[in-house]
Amino acid sequence: MTDTIVKQVLPALRMLASREEVLTLRLDDRDVFKNAKDVQALRDLPFIPNDANILVVDETTDATEIVSDLEVKLSMWKEDREDYPDYVLIREVGLVALAEHAAQLNVMFGYEESKFQVPTGRVSGKIAIVTGAAMGFGAGIAELLFHEGANMVIADWNEEEGQKMADLLNNYESANRALFVKVDVSNAASVGNMVLTTVKYFGGLDLIVSNAGVLRAGGLEEMTPENFTFMTDVNYKGYFLCAKYASSVMKIQSKYRKDFFTDIVQINSKSGLAGSNKNFAYAGGKFGGIGLTQSFALELMPFRIKVNSVCPGNFFEGPLWSDPEKGLFVQYLRTGKIPGARTIEDVKAFYESKVPAGRGCRVIDVFRAILYVIEQEYETGQAVPVTGGQIMLN
Repeated sequence: MTDTIVKQVLPALRMLASREEVLTLRLDDRDVFKNAKDVQALRDLPFIPNDANILVVDETTDATEIVSDLEVKLSMWKEDREDYPDYVLIREVGLVALAEHAAQLNVMFGYEESKFQVPTGRVSGKIAIVTGAAMGFGAGIAELLFHEGANMVIADWNEEEGQKMADLLNNYESANRALFVKVDVSNAASVGNMVLTTVKYFGGLDLIVSNAGVLRAGGLEEMTPENFTFMTDVNYKGYFLCAKYASSVMKIQSKYRKDFFTDIVQINSKSGLAGSNKNFAYAGGKFGGIGLTQSFALELMPFRIKVNSVCPGNFFEGPLWSDPEKGLFVQYLRTGKIPGARTIEDVKAFYESKVPAGRGCRVIDVFRAILYVIEQEYETGQAVPVTGGQIMLN
């Protein structure tokens, strides 16, 4: 019941309390807050200032009633005051801190001192999830989004590398913050928990980049049913689950702020735009992903949720291609996909020769496409190629 309240109330509160700039929120559900009976009990805590503005929601277990109470009280609050409340106490749920920047939330709950710089990037203040963000392509996208001002959720199955990535970003002492969440994108409960954790920590969700993906090369003779299912679960089903749980939060935000757009971005592939020899399981899932993108776009645009795919060309520099044991260069050499190739260098040269730009795709190329689909408000349901001219739409 509490999780349901959190998922429905915090995104609404975030929009209802915001003025021109959209806020970030943090729920702290420690017992000291869940059991607090009044404002004075909170003021007695050492890290909450005596002059803090605290709004109290009447006790209830119904999310709709809580939001209705907040609508009335925040409307009256805005009439009487020039600013939003510092805290909102939801009895038996916890204490919510409200601030312009995520780093302030850590200060408000006594977790760190006030020492940060406010970012001025192109996605400043947005709350973003990138799946598969512990290493490689996803890590590059997450880092660039962070440096453009987004609050980042590093979502990945690899706990050690994912936490390292979040720590790396937080060491910049920027006003935006990063959080690692372990996730299996093929598992509904895991994806649901990823979104719930994001809402608890930042108050909502503005962008999800469904980047996590796997590839096992092979033709009909080599491909096992197990590998086919594995790729389909991660690449196709995983995108569906990300869109399902992310959009439920985005819809709530849309309801309470009529000028607010959010984004679901799938990192697809050039293999989603043209068939791939002896790589049908991967290409088929990516083709299907574009079908999902177009269908989700039709369903979600009335809620100002834009859904687009970005289709990179070959990312030769990343582990997907260059890993010496499992990389695609090695796999394609072993399966004989490239006629006459005798070495990994032969395979790489073959693929580079197919790109008019003469090189592989890079993270910055894809990031610029992501910024485009985020910043514009008129386009949805598109598959944006980033292939150096290798794939041209017709």
